[in-house]
Amino acid sequence: AGTGEFEAGISKDGQTREHALLAYTLGVRQLIVAINKMDTAKWSGDRYNEIIKETSNFIKKVGYNPKTVPFVPISGFNGDNMIDESTNCPWYKGWEKETKTKTTGKTLLEAIDAIDPPSRPTDKPLRLPLQDVYKIGGIGTVPVGRVETGIIKAGMVVTFAPANVTTEVKSVEMHHEQLTEGLPGDNVGFNVKNVSVKEIRRGNVAGDSKSDPPKGADSFNAQVIVLNHPARSVPDTHQCSIATLPILLASSPRSWRRS
Repeated sequence: AGTGEFEAGISKDGQTREHALLAYTLGVRQLIVAINKMDTAKWSGDRYNEIIKETSNFIKKVGYNPKTVPFVPISGFNGDNMIDESTNCPWYKGWEKETKTKTTGKTLLEAIDAIDPPSRPTDKPLRLPLQDVYKIGGIGTVPVGRVETGIIKAGMVVTFAPANVTTEVKSVEMHHEQLTEGLPGDNVGFNVKNVSVKEIRRGNVAGDSKSDPPKGADSFNAQVIVLNHPARSVPDTHQCSIATLPILLASSPRSWRRS
């Protein structure tokens, strides 16, 4: 809410604008806007309403419905409206979020608690991009990564693509605790049989060998989001999930603008 700070964030190259675009393009459909440093704006209701108006206009262009977004005036430094309701903004009547049943509240914590848990794609084939691969003494090779879809569990036979390495999962752990299964969203480490750290690497994708295992591909169709499109050509090296690879953009069947 500080003078100049909000304006910088919402400008063409600002981080507020960039983060909202990134969140939407990555599939995040629930948003909370916390208007911080309200103490530096002397808890001005006019400043709060000005920021709501500007932000609502922008996030609507991105794809969000402002009526489903709680706007919470806070002071992170002093703790106002973080957990407990503040007495510094008598003009603030609370946030409102349009859902199937209208939800209201006063604090940032209440807004977080009002988020609907996402459905996890456990019914889809296993896809687990490797963040890293470790060799642990007395245990063996332990790939680590985040489960994107499907389920991983001990006894499962997995294939790593594009390395084309197949092996059995001996155990699955998260935060040093053994799991019966790893679900989408879990960052797991799993011990595999008879595979050296030289055979698989960061960027490989693990999948269930018996259920649509991942395979390497020379080309694929993708939705590519370019923020602040440069006048020059797009660079020829891109981050694809975790892997960084050289690419060639063959064609652009369709394009549109969000800003």
